[in-house]
Amino acid sequence: MDSDSQSAVIVPLPEPRLEHGQGHFDQVVGEGSLAGTAGAHDVDRVDARWLDQLADGLSEHAWLELDLADRLPEGLVPALLNEVKILERTEAMSRAGIGRGADLVKDRSVRRDSIAWLEGFTEPQASLFRFLDQLMAGLNQKLFLGLKRYEAHYATYQAGDFYKCHLDSFRGRASRMISLVLYLNDDWGLEDGGELQVFSPREEDRAIGLVRPEAGRAVLFLSEEVPHEVLPARRTRYSIACWFRQDEVPLPL
Repeated sequence: MDSDSQSAVIVPLPEPRLEHGQGHFDQVVGEGSLAGTAGAHDVDRVDARWLDQLADGLSEHAWLELDLADRLPEGLVPALLNEVKILERTEAMSRAGIGRGADLVKDRSVRRDSIAWLEGFTEPQASLFRFLDQLMAGLNQKLFLGLKRYEAHYATYQAGDFYKCHLDSFRGRASRMISLVLYLNDDWGLEDGGELQVFSPREEDRAIGLVRPEAGRAVLFLSEEVPHEVLPARRTRYSIACWFRQDEVPLPL
């Protein structure tokens, strides 16, 4: 977006990296209801024609809405939804914050969601990561972005929660380049609110898209370019936010 934009740049609070077999993920792994995703039998779900569509959408519009229901392994979205509900029930979600380092604060006037970072320790997470690996490789092939890694977290919005207009990355930091948001919510109606409002990269006050957070729907956009906000939800809303990055190691806080 324009260099004189006043949009806040908002970064989720870092979560401690859990060792495998420790903490709340142990309980999630132990839930039999999370079994049944494709695992080692995942197939190549990112074909050249689809990648061309993604590349064209990002190049021409800086964002696009996707339906990943048929791209992800069968049963994965319900398994991820079940997992985040377990994390929520066991109080493993942490309130998200804004800023970095000494400026990092939990400002509920800007955002009110809670998050839990994905580590790939459970089969649903590992299956999602396999898809993200393929997607990252494909985006690099088509757009020559030099993406090296990604990070992702669950986000939970309770009734009344929101996330004001922001960008996902500071311009020129060579960190977050592409954002992907995947929605996990069953039977989400217009009356439930919680839509993602997308604004023009050049005219921040002009809305250009409204995405309902239905299960399997997703939004892909340029992290440094596209302002967006989450409108107030009227019931609990679940999603996964992912960022594809150019840096090889996490930036210091």
